[in-house]
Amino acid sequence: MNRSRKTANVIITIILAFLSLIFIGPILMVLMNSFKGKLFISSEPFKFPTFKQQDLGEAGIMPKTFVGTKNYVSGIEKTNFWGAFGRSVFITVFSVLLIVVLTSMTAWFITRAKNHYANVLYYLFVFSMVIPFQMVMYSMTKIADVLHLDNPVGILVLYLGFGAGMSVFMFSGFVKGIPTDIEEAAIIDGCNPLQCFFKVVFPIMKPTSITVAILNTMWIWNDYLMPYLVMGKDYPTIPVAIQYLQGGYGSIDMGAMMAVLILAIIPIIIFYALCQRQIIEGVVAGAVKG
Repeated sequence: MNRSRKTANVIITIILAFLSLIFIGPILMVLMNSFKGKLFISSEPFKFPTFKQQDLGEAGIMPKTFVGTKNYVSGIEKTNFWGAFGRSVFITVFSVLLIVVLTSMTAWFITRAKNHYANVLYYLFVFSMVIPFQMVMYSMTKIADVLHLDNPVGILVLYLGFGAGMSVFMFSGFVKGIPTDIEEAAIIDGCNPLQCFFKVVFPIMKPTSITVAILNTMWIWNDYLMPYLVMGKDYPTIPVAIQYLQGGYGSIDMGAMMAVLILAIIPIIIFYALCQRQIIEGVVAGAVKG
């Protein structure tokens, strides 16, 4: 029995390692090509950069393909990377902050109210999760233009709306597992509803709050379509700025694009690596039966 279990574990480990290589492979390929000259990225995409010229005999001399940080400098200059980076950080941080605070309060109210209106509100949030963004993006763009939400501050409202469905759903599942005795004791001690939430309930919701923050951070940071439709060229975020590396007649500076892609994914990889344990804890904590 133990031998068969060990064999199964080895097989599972091999399969997971193989899958990991499949997912990590494209990132490593982008990293490798970000240090190559742009002419060699298309002709030799799977070869490591060479650091010196190679004598190929009758075939001639193969020039070195390693260009150091040239692609990174070029990409930063062409995309105004630090401006786009600042906008992405601002939009991501404040959107996630609004989503976590407001949807946690909404979920707490819906769960504790226990009336017909609260149930209808809950199912509206759940229903919003299944509506594809493509169905509403044109009407959303028009409304954003009319209400002057086509700027880094206004787009926070749009992200709050699109992120509310999943967040309320996760918070509601967690709140159902919090004993009401804790809240009743706080009210008896003199807390009003806001004090009861922020001093008692919200700290208990920390695992789910971190999970909601991580998932929404990864979505908003990498989102291309909404910033492009709403803000366009006026306030480009990193994904939008990268798109403008494409020149006339479809020409693309692949070296600069690879370099900027690496710079764009480094912050989110670091953030996810530091917080990945909280994702599982938060999902498990929120998966309770009401």
